[in-house]
Amino acid sequence: MCRILVADGMNKEQIENLKELGFDVIDEYYDGEELGLMCQDVDALVIRSKNKITKEIIDKALEGNARLKLIIRSGVGLDNIDVKYATQKGIKVMNTPCASTRSVAELTIGQIITIARFVNIANVTMRDGEWNKKQYIGTEIFGKTLGIIGFGRIGKEVARLATALGMKVIYYDILGKMEGCQKYKFCSFEEVLKNADFLTIHIPYDPEKGYLITKKEFDLMKKGVYFINNARGALVCERDLIDALDEGKIEAVAMDVYENEPNVNLELVNHPMVSPTPHIGASTVEAQDRISKEIVELLVEYFQDDEKIAL
Repeated sequence: MCRILVADGMNKEQIENLKELGFDVIDEYYDGEELGLMCQDVDALVIRSKNKITKEIIDKALEGNARLKLIIRSGVGLDNIDVKYATQKGIKVMNTPCASTRSVAELTIGQIITIARFVNIANVTMRDGEWNKKQYIGTEIFGKTLGIIGFGRIGKEVARLATALGMKVIYYDILGKMEGCQKYKFCSFEEVLKNADFLTIHIPYDPEKGYLITKKEFDLMKKGVYFINNARGALVCERDLIDALDEGKIEAVAMDVYENEPNVNLELVNHPMVSPTPHIGASTVEAQDRISKEIVELLVEYFQDDEKIAL
């Protein structure tokens, strides 16, 4: 019987579904060396972002009679898994790239409106008994230019929602101009940085490339740009971001991801012109349900030739 360790990342309904399909499921959180030990006796592992699957954990999992064949990341990013090493060791690594698209896109649009209208800081100062009506003169997003770096599933969905709100969309993607996206203007990376009133990034993090946004890129941006990062914290140099805020280069920032999670830079998250959230992009009932269903589909497809599961 195929044994699955769900260390994190699935709802109870879909775990029961897996059991009904004939999988032996262990539903318990493990981490570190203990996780590696537990993986010695399972065929597949399901995790979220909290678990870090390092070379050491993979080696521990493969001690003795190596059984682990598949790791599924509940969500999009794979930066918490040593994918290259796992692949070298014959372990397939998969994720659920489609399930959280709408949720992350909606959060992005919500953040754009939040920082344009001082919603985040007004909420804080109101609770402190302050009535700062005259201080919080915001800006409408209608007619403004939204620059999107990364035009995959999430980037396209953000563009669609932003257009419905009257924003003009320009975008850059490493793959070039996208087919079927004529209503949006493709630009070079530098052109997007220079012309965006609001700038949002939606690309994966590549450790070999490092930061996408540093002082060099901030210097290219319009003075008073609004900046949103819901992709990965390591894409942006947080020290340079703080400097850009303090210098007035950036009007306001909304961010859901950080260089070091959950030990975030308090100077950054406590800045009055920053609207921080604790990596909740995919944290909706709907997205988590879709993610869990997609994990079931991935497991069934991967093990469909195994006679011990009831397909």
